[in-house]
Amino acid sequence: MLTRRRLLALGPPAVLAAACAQPTGTVLERARRSGVLRIGISGERPYAYVDGSGRVTGAQPEVARAVLARLGIGGLSAVQVRFADLVPGLRDGQFDMIAAGMTVTPERCGLVAFSRPDFVAAPAFLVPEGNPRGIGTFQGVGRAGVVLAVLDGSAELGYALDAEIPPERLTVVDDQRTLFRAVVDGRAQAGALTAVSLRAELRRNPGTGVEVTRPVAPTVEGRPIVPAAAFAVRFGEGDLLRAFDPELTALQESGEWARLTEPFGLDEDNLPDPGLTTGALCSSG
Repeated sequence: MLTRRRLLALGPPAVLAAACAQPTGTVLERARRSGVLRIGISGERPYAYVDGSGRVTGAQPEVARAVLARLGIGGLSAVQVRFADLVPGLRDGQFDMIAAGMTVTPERCGLVAFSRPDFVAAPAFLVPEGNPRGIGTFQGVGRAGVVLAVLDGSAELGYALDAEIPPERLTVVDDQRTLFRAVVDGRAQAGALTAVSLRAELRRNPGTGVEVTRPVAPTVEGRPIVPAAAFAVRFGEGDLLRAFDPELTALQESGEWARLTEPFGLDEDNLPDPGLTTGALCSSG
């Protein structure tokens, strides 16, 4: 049965560790020696994806590049997995940082360590043009009795379950493109993802008979929450976060963050409030 606890699932069993010596030093030390940090992405535009030339890009990889350059790390390599497999992949050591636009939630805070908030991106709905069902909230989706497409492991799946949308009316998909096609093809009457992500996919697929609603203020157990995303590392890599966070703050305060993310559809409205903390986000559910 599909429940909110799916968000806590660790995915498929970890593969057996290779019979070789473990690398020495922390992630930060190893990345400084090699000049490269491994990140996990899910291919969701505009947050993190591989472009036509094979370069990993997107709002979070570009911000990560700028921060890491200040730490003496000049390169990024990326491992792309399903969004639902990002947290398990990080914990299993497939990569050393999630840079995929992942929303900070209390459930995830029990599994990984998050950086300071990177950006805020509210959810929205992908609906047929004209929004014939008048969908504007997760509770409204429940009342309308429609099928909602959501990304497996996403915060939007949590919002839908919290709104008591029955599991049989949820189409759970693996990626952004499949969610988009589910609505275009009529297998779902609405899809939920961040407004930024839905708009990016719509720009790539004009004339498909769908539109993106206004952003939604999400709630959990009746309380409004801030849908803020951050970078994530394994527990025990505090030295990386202690080095990373001040440089991320400096980028945000200098205006460099806005310059880096503007090509990907983010702007100063997506900057988190300076007083917003990861601790507050981790305890907000």
